[in-house]
Amino acid sequence: MMATTSDTASTGEPSAKDMRLVISASSLGTVFEWYDFFIYGTLAASGIIGRTFFPAGSEMVQTLLAWAGFAVGFGFRPLGAVLFGYLGDRLGRKYTFLVTITLMGIATAGVGLVPSAAAIGMAAPLLVLLLRVAQGLALGGEYGGAAIYVAEHSPPGRRGFFTSFIQASVSGGFILSLAVVLTAKLTMSDAVWQAWGWRVPFLFSIVLLAVSLWMRLKLSESPVFQAIKDAGETARNPFVESFTYPGNGRRLFVALFGIAAGLTVIWYTALFTTLSFLQTTMRVEETTAQLITGVGAVMGLIWFLLAGRLSDRVGRRQPIVIGYVATLVLLFPIFWYMGAAANPNLAHAAREAPVIVAGPRCRYDPFVARQKDECGQLLDYLSKKGIAYTTAEAPAVAVTVGGVPVAEHSPAAIDAALVGAGYRLEKVVPSPGNIVRILVAIFLLAALSGATYGPVAALLTELFPPRIRYSSMSIPYHIGTGYFGGFLPLISQYIVARTGDPFAGLWYTWSVVAMSLAVVIVFLRERDLIKE
Repeated sequence: MMATTSDTASTGEPSAKDMRLVISASSLGTVFEWYDFFIYGTLAASGIIGRTFFPAGSEMVQTLLAWAGFAVGFGFRPLGAVLFGYLGDRLGRKYTFLVTITLMGIATAGVGLVPSAAAIGMAAPLLVLLLRVAQGLALGGEYGGAAIYVAEHSPPGRRGFFTSFIQASVSGGFILSLAVVLTAKLTMSDAVWQAWGWRVPFLFSIVLLAVSLWMRLKLSESPVFQAIKDAGETARNPFVESFTYPGNGRRLFVALFGIAAGLTVIWYTALFTTLSFLQTTMRVEETTAQLITGVGAVMGLIWFLLAGRLSDRVGRRQPIVIGYVATLVLLFPIFWYMGAAANPNLAHAAREAPVIVAGPRCRYDPFVARQKDECGQLLDYLSKKGIAYTTAEAPAVAVTVGGVPVAEHSPAAIDAALVGAGYRLEKVVPSPGNIVRILVAIFLLAALSGATYGPVAALLTELFPPRIRYSSMSIPYHIGTGYFGGFLPLISQYIVARTGDPFAGLWYTWSVVAMSLAVVIVFLRERDLIKE
């Protein structure tokens, strides 16, 4: 797997001042572009996107459609990687990621301008999905450009540390999206926020676009690419060469299944699953959940930088392997710990007074507006409330809470039985001590994400030869993150809805990480990387 082309074509090591500009401009642009992409997910978790653009007869269907819209953007990231990877390897790194950030900013502002489904009907979700496609295309070209640009300016001995700022910037985009949402909510009434105020974060992307373009226009082309261009050695067709260059097939396999798939499911679980888990499953008050998640994400940024720096000393592979193994061991315990801290009464009641719904062929379909039988309707009602349940076969429909039968199956009777068994159905604000415990859990999740994500920009840059690096790095990365990660909220929410177990969705993350660990252990070696 060793590439034959090295980075020694660089025209010279940049000064410390030049590196600060390279890192700051690339990182801020990455923050802004991921802000644009994540603002949709931040608001989808609160239910606003579903209510506005994807109205349905079922709250669960509405939520799943909103997350499907989130996944659509990720689904088009590989196509963006092909398109902009080709341009990046043919025309240069700098101008390619200027185009991607412009496309992203315009598409994000466009979502904020789309009328609701109540106003224009089916045109609303269709327009939103088209804009999500544009965002996915733009993001498919952004990450590779920024990461490669920093890496190709960095001396090999500090490449992991310098590129870790790009990795941390992805989390920075999520944090900024939360910060802007919370600031907007605090400056307007709830009625205004629900009516139109939620559009402000989308429109704010125009300001971010202007700042990012101003900074990136100051940058010069990557010295590695400039040397390749001056020598007339640019790839004729980078897309084709990515699959025909000697040994690149194996590199692409490792990058997709060993690196991109594993790190992305950990990252999305640490942030989006955590936010959704607190707001819905554990019934934490929305603004409180967003504040806690945002603060925890800020605290966790240090792990990305530490892991990147560590990879300069011990190699790129070792921190990733450690992060994967730790995730397999700690993922479920961390979420159990977080759930017990977020809503102790709810967690205690679920253990001491389990809910069992029995009936003939008792099934729940999350994708229909109304369940076809009484048993399915009961499961739908419990799912909307975030109440864990198990099902059993029985000749007639029956509900028990803590072993006590519920005689009447009306919503009011079920609520009364749940409250009597100790379930708290209202939104809660955790105590200060429990907030600290939640932050500890998020900090630990960030450590798992940082270990696997921090060294990755340097690793992927060193894995592929410079003449086809933009395409070869972007394609597997965005297939992995686009499909394994982008569909995580939808798949995990579906698993939870079908099983009634609020933690069951974590098995998707666990399974993908186990696969990635096996691929890295078997196929990735430090000697495969271009360290010059």
